[in-house]
Amino acid sequence: MSSKNFEVCKIFLFLLNKRKIPRETLKIRPIQISLFIFLVLGALFGLMFLSQKGGVQKEQTQDDGFSYEGVSLKYPTYTTFLGLEKDSSLTRQDILEVTEIVTPLEIETPEDNQIAEVQQIKQLPDFSKIDTTRLVRIRYPDSNPDFANQLRRKLSSKSCRILHYGDSQIEGDRITAYLRNRLQHMYGGSGPGFIPLLPVYRQISAIVEPSENWERYAFFDPTKKKFSHRKYGAYLSVSRFTEYQKKLPDSAVLDSLPIIKASVTIGKSKKTYAKFRRFTDIGLHYGNCNVPIKISVYNEGELIQQDSLIPDGRYHQYKIRTLTTPTNLKIELEGKVSADFYGLTLDGGSRVQIDNIAMRGASGTIFARANATTYSRMVRQLKPKIVIMQYGGNTMPYLKDSTDVDKYANRIKTQVNWIRRRAKNANFIFIGPTDMCLPVNGKMETYPLLPYLNTKLMETCLSNDVAYWSMYDAMGGKGSMELWVEEKLTAKDYMHFTWKGTKIISELFFTALYLDLKEPEKNEV
Repeated sequence: MSSKNFEVCKIFLFLLNKRKIPRETLKIRPIQISLFIFLVLGALFGLMFLSQKGGVQKEQTQDDGFSYEGVSLKYPTYTTFLGLEKDSSLTRQDILEVTEIVTPLEIETPEDNQIAEVQQIKQLPDFSKIDTTRLVRIRYPDSNPDFANQLRRKLSSKSCRILHYGDSQIEGDRITAYLRNRLQHMYGGSGPGFIPLLPVYRQISAIVEPSENWERYAFFDPTKKKFSHRKYGAYLSVSRFTEYQKKLPDSAVLDSLPIIKASVTIGKSKKTYAKFRRFTDIGLHYGNCNVPIKISVYNEGELIQQDSLIPDGRYHQYKIRTLTTPTNLKIELEGKVSADFYGLTLDGGSRVQIDNIAMRGASGTIFARANATTYSRMVRQLKPKIVIMQYGGNTMPYLKDSTDVDKYANRIKTQVNWIRRRAKNANFIFIGPTDMCLPVNGKMETYPLLPYLNTKLMETCLSNDVAYWSMYDAMGGKGSMELWVEEKLTAKDYMHFTWKGTKIISELFFTALYLDLKEPEKNEV
């Protein structure tokens, strides 16, 4: 307390003692305090009857409150405050029933070579325990009644590579890994497929350990300056061991540059599906190589291959083949200027291979801006027969009205057609967004435009020979995300699945797909 305030208090007490101010006037009775609180609470509650539903306008929602001449005050109505209105009629039991439709497989923990052999899967969906009428099925274009048969023939062929493009929902090989394991057991094949030289997110499908001088440049990463040549390949990301420069140094400068060494070590993971622990065909995909780069490949410290990369600036695949899955394969590169390395493919040699191509923050609308020539050459090498695209979540918060939704759906159509012209004869499957929530009046509610976005994407896909699976409906529809969070099936960001939730949603998709892949005479639906 300051000296000034202390003096004021002394004077106040002195006056009291002199009875200049009657003590009775300073006494406040409990009944008076209670009455005051009651009046304040009554006034606050009364304001709820004056508050307007949707009185505060936002981009997609309207909060309760007051608005006057551009000034807004959020304030609940009595129906919101008392919980008389709900965003959805879904209950916890509804979500539990959705999750109990299927029984996901667990990861095989022991390393068993017999499991990794090509064989018919022992654990297929038990349709005696599954109510298939409650499954959200894959929708196929009416213009192509043979779509499901085409998928079956391609998956049954000698070699079927699938490109699974998606946003952060599939990051870390989530969803893709589960589907890959299921299909490789059904049709054969092994290996985890594509993995970047510099992984930027946690994944357990294989061990990839790069040296410290690698840097990643992703076409979809807004924090990185884009390459002027836009040659990002089919995986839309690049790793380099020297800094990217727009122009190649002249001969005098090049001669003065030191030789840089970089490496990446590859091994099989003991924490993943057994099928992924078997890969003998390793592809190093690169391009924009304009100066000599020496490559040396070691297995358990023993040199098994040594070559030079092709310095013609075009896309190439450097192939490494081993008799058995390497446990400590080291690829060492030496050069003055790095090429653009698009990534590694770790394959079992034939049958089903699925590449997980996660693009954090992407909405699936950047493909057509990439260099078409490089993309085409890489796709011709990979020969994908099926392309899965999984987008929509990242664009949801930025959509203001139905016109924005229509524009986004048209952009997706453009991207699909751009890829289709390069991945000729590939079948396309689009997986729509999950349910998504935003805070409205203090609680989490489904984005108002999400149901329309899901419907519009489905209509657009089906009218352009693209199959569609509604993850939104598979979760339970409007209001389901909040309940999935409560059951710890999705994270508290109300967007990404937990590991348990990932397995459930993946099995729901696989089971829907399996129903259409079964031979007609064995179809139990």
